[in-house]
Amino acid sequence: MAEPVPQPKMAEPSLLTLLGIDAEQDALYRLLIDRPGSDPAALAPHLGNGEAVERILSTLVDRGLASAEQDTDGVRYRASPPTLALGPLLESRRAALHRVEHLVTELADRHRAAQSHTSEAIVEVLSGAAAIRRWLVAMQRDARSEVRGMIPATQATSVITYQDNLDEVERDMMLRGLTIRTVLERAWLEDPAAARSLAQAAAHGQQISVTDKVPTKLLIADDDIAVLPLDRERDAAGEPVALVVHRSNLLTTLISMFELYFAMGWQLRTDGLDQTAAENKPRSGQLEPIDRKIIALLHIGLTDAAIARQLDMSHRTVQRRLHHLMDTVGAATRFQLGWHVAVSDWVDTNPS
Repeated sequence: MAEPVPQPKMAEPSLLTLLGIDAEQDALYRLLIDRPGSDPAALAPHLGNGEAVERILSTLVDRGLASAEQDTDGVRYRASPPTLALGPLLESRRAALHRVEHLVTELADRHRAAQSHTSEAIVEVLSGAAAIRRWLVAMQRDARSEVRGMIPATQATSVITYQDNLDEVERDMMLRGLTIRTVLERAWLEDPAAARSLAQAAAHGQQISVTDKVPTKLLIADDDIAVLPLDRERDAAGEPVALVVHRSNLLTTLISMFELYFAMGWQLRTDGLDQTAAENKPRSGQLEPIDRKIIALLHIGLTDAAIARQLDMSHRTVQRRLHHLMDTVGAATRFQLGWHVAVSDWVDTNPS
């Protein structure tokens, strides 16, 4: 006894409709694939009355999806090989989608240009993780020269994680030669997995500046548009709301804030260690004389207590001055302060 042939389910939506094949044609084409050499009478019980089957068969033959063979018993039909029958339709649809993709890019450019020349809709509100994620991904893909971002360590990542963003769009931006600059909190480096990802990003050309605190999430594409969260509590609760800021004084302020924090931070090297951007820090001549003396005495190996005795000040005052210097250069440890001293010409070899 022959195995039963699976029957097409007419109620299910057909993916072949994407190629311009309606549900009836799809069902009959699939039936012919499973029952080659069938005549209309054999097909009719599966798809309806005989007239409808003959009409659909005629359409399939006209479209090259089936062939008709005359024998002594009448006309029999066979499905054309899918790669030959559907391949050209698929290529045609691919070409159409490619044209649509170009149209979307063109419309996005026109929309961006229109927004930059009007005082209306300076700020838009986005609600929901899906909508915000689409914006974040799209604005990075549309960026022409630079993307800037700020990433706190304490805010929730209900929209898109750093790793997801890296996988989805950042690697493509690097391949396109875009400049990517990021300011992130030092706490990110305490997570070994995050630290490895960041080191790899730095090795591929991303410029990462590390600071003690980052005030808010922020993403800026070129000098055209920015996105930032509206409410931390809603973001943490999984109901995020974000602001889209178009060209305006507000956007200029956000860009200035980013540049300030980026300059204050310590650049992440490709080996995962921090190094200071010395050109953005105070020069030796800008230090108070007492601070230069403290640094010189540290340089020759004196302890805090010995420095206090030599300079006739309290131990606590010496420590307070050192903490002030660390805050000035954004150093979290004395090692970082020492590194900065070494590259910034802060050592006075005659501290007396």
